[in-house]
Amino acid sequence: MAEHKHFLIIGAGIAGLNAALALSAKGRTLTVIEKDAPPSNITADEAFDLWERKGVGHLRHSHAFLARLYLLLREKYPDLLKELLDAGCRELRFADGIPQALQESYLPIPQDDDLTILTSRRTTLEFVMRQYVSNLDNVKFVTEARVKDLLHTKKPNGTLSVHGAVIEKDGATEEIIADIVIDAGGKNAHGMDWLKKAGLNIRAEAEAAGILYFTRHYRLKKGQEEPPRSKFPGGADLGYIKYGLFPADNRCFSITLAVPEIEMELRRAIIRPETFDRICSKIPGLSAWVEPERAEAKSRVFGMGELKSQWRHMVEHGNPLAENYYPMGDNLIRSNPLYGRGCSFAAIQAQALAEALSLHDDPTKQALHYYQITTDEIRPFYDAMRKQDQATIRRAAHELNPNYKPGLKARMMKSFVNDAVEIAIRSDLAIFRQAMQGFHMLEHPTAWLKRPRNMLKVLSLWAKGKKRNQPYYLPKLGPTRNEMFSLLDLPTDADWEHYNRAA
Repeated sequence: MAEHKHFLIIGAGIAGLNAALALSAKGRTLTVIEKDAPPSNITADEAFDLWERKGVGHLRHSHAFLARLYLLLREKYPDLLKELLDAGCRELRFADGIPQALQESYLPIPQDDDLTILTSRRTTLEFVMRQYVSNLDNVKFVTEARVKDLLHTKKPNGTLSVHGAVIEKDGATEEIIADIVIDAGGKNAHGMDWLKKAGLNIRAEAEAAGILYFTRHYRLKKGQEEPPRSKFPGGADLGYIKYGLFPADNRCFSITLAVPEIEMELRRAIIRPETFDRICSKIPGLSAWVEPERAEAKSRVFGMGELKSQWRHMVEHGNPLAENYYPMGDNLIRSNPLYGRGCSFAAIQAQALAEALSLHDDPTKQALHYYQITTDEIRPFYDAMRKQDQATIRRAAHELNPNYKPGLKARMMKSFVNDAVEIAIRSDLAIFRQAMQGFHMLEHPTAWLKRPRNMLKVLSLWAKGKKRNQPYYLPKLGPTRNEMFSLLDLPTDADWEHYNRAA
C-alpha cells in the first residue's frame, strides 16, 4: 500500500482527537489546527472551571462514552483509558443498570464487562485525550489558528482533489500541504462552504430534533455519597420534559433536562437555577441527588438550542465529490445529543478512515470505503434517532392539547411499547442484555426485537395483560404537565394557544 505521509486535522475536539488516534501510525506526521487556545497548566478537574473552548458550545453539557467507544479505548488505547480513569472518569457497569426486578436473580457473565459506559464531564474527557494525543511523537498542535480555505484541484470528472489548506495565525497566512485533510471542525465548520465555493453542491438531509437542552453540574459535599439506587430510573421521558442523570468524575454529576421547543413557558423558566433545581426536586429519579445537604451546584444552567439531525452526502452516483478530504464528526453527521452517540459516531468514522487508507491506494476507493463503512455502521442508529425524535415532537404537541384523544392505532402502538416491549426488557435478563447491545451500538438497534424467540416473549407478555405484569411496571416517574406547571406557577394553556396561532 502507498503510504500517506502528512495529515492535516481541522479541530481538536473529540472527533479531531479520535482522528489523530486512529491515524497516528509510524511514518506519518499529523498537524492539528485548533482555533482555541491550548489548556494552561491546570489539572483535569480544574479544566471544568478554567478551560475556555469557545469553539465547543456543548463543552459543559452532559457527556458519556457508550460501550462502542469504551471497548475501542480498552482494546486499542489501554494507556489512554488508564489515564482517563486515573483522572477520575468512571466505568458504569452493566450490573449498575439492571432493572430492579432482575437484580436479585442476576448472575454475571463475562460479556457483561463489554457493556460499560465511560462517564465524566466533557472537559475531563477532552482534556485527558488532548494531553495523550499531544504526547504522541508525530503529532503537532497549531493553536489559536484558523483554516481559511482548502487547497485543491478539480479532476475532469468534477471531483475535487484536496491537497492542503490555507491557515491564518497571528495575522499571517500560510499554505500547509497535506496528503489527507480531515475536517473535524464541528457543526460550525466551514468546509462545506469552501466546497460550495469550488463548485460542489453537497446534498444534506436535515430536520429539527424538536427539543432544547439544559444542563447543570453539581458536586457531592464533603462526607456525602451518591444516593442508593432505587426503582426510579436515572433517565426518562415525561412527555413535556425529558431528564437524564449523569454521574461524572471527582464526585461530580450533571443533570440534563430536555424541553420540547413548543413548551415556550417552560423553556423560558428553566434557565433560572432556582427553577431548574425545583423541577429536579419534584422528579423522584433526581430529587435525592439535589438535596441541599447532599450536593451543591457547581455551574449555572447551560442552555443549548438549534439541535437537529443532519446527514451530508459526499458520494453521488457512485463517485465521491471530494478526494483526500474527509469531513468527520458533526461536520458530516449531526445527531440529537440526547442519545449520547455523537462521540461514538466520530470514533467509528475515524476508524473507518484508518481502515480505508490501509486497504486502498486509490483516493477514489479510499473515499468510497470510508463513506460506505460510515453508512453501514451509523445509518441504522441515525434513522432510529430520527424516528424517535419525530415521535417525541408529536407527543409534545399532544401534551399541550387539552382536548387530545389518541386514536385506536396510536393507543395500540403505545400499548405495544409500554405493555409489551418495555415489560420484556425489564422482566427478562437475556432480552435486557440484547437490548443493551443495541443501545451501546454493538449491534443493530432493533436486532433483539426481530429475533423470533424475543418477539414471541414480547407478544406473550402483551397477551398476559397489565395486572399479571404489574411487578415489571415503573412507578409514576414525576408530576404531570399540569401538576408541574402549577408547582412552578406557570400557565398551562398559554403554549397551546400560541401553538394554534402559529399553526
